[in-house]
Amino acid sequence: MSTTSPRRRQRLDVTSRRAAILDAARECYAGATYTEVSVAQIATAAQASPALVFHYFGTKAELYAAVVADAIDRLAAAQRAAVEALPPGTSKRDRVSTSISIYLDHIATHPHTWAAPLIGGEEPPEAISVRTQARAAYVQALRELLQPSDWARHEYALWGYFGFLDQACLRWVEHGCSPDEREPLREAALGALEGALGDWGG
Repeated sequence: MSTTSPRRRQRLDVTSRRAAILDAARECYAGATYTEVSVAQIATAAQASPALVFHYFGTKAELYAAVVADAIDRLAAAQRAAVEALPPGTSKRDRVSTSISIYLDHIATHPHTWAAPLIGGEEPPEAISVRTQARAAYVQALRELLQPSDWARHEYALWGYFGFLDQACLRWVEHGCSPDEREPLREAALGALEGALGDWGG
C-alpha cells in the first residue's frame, strides 16, 4: 500500500485564489474558444474545485468576461506605456502607429483566439458587453489624442478606423501573421484613418 498522501489543495487568501483562477482561465482560453473550455478544466488548472470557481465568478460566462476584460486592460496598459515612452514632440501619426504595433504584437501571440469573435465564434452577452465598452473607450482615447473637430465626418472616422483595423488584422491572421505583411498592414491602417479624417487632427 502506498504511503504517499493525497496532494492537498494550496490554501490561498481570497485575492490570491481569485487571481489563480483567472490566470488558469486565461491560459485555458489562450488556445481555445469559449465553448471549447469547461469550468472543470479551469478548476483543474487552478487547483480548485468547480464550486470554488463559481463561488468567485458566479458563472462560466462571467469568468470568461473577466478574462476578456483582463486581456483588454493588459493591452491598453501596454499601448499607453509604449506611447508614453516616445520622445516629447512625437507626431500624432507616430503615436497611433506605435499603438498599432503593440496591438499586432498582442494578436500574434494568440491569433486564432483573437479572431474567433470576428468569424462567428460564440461568446456570451457578458463578454460582448465588455468588448462594446472597450471599443467606446478606445474611440475616446483616440479622440483625446487626435482632438478632431465635432464634425460628423470625424466621428465616423474614429469609429470606422477600428472596424477597418479589425478586418485588416483578421486578414493578417488568415495569412499566418506574416512578418512581411506587418508593415503594409500598419501603413494601410494609418492611411485609412488619415484619409477618413482628412488630416491628423482636424
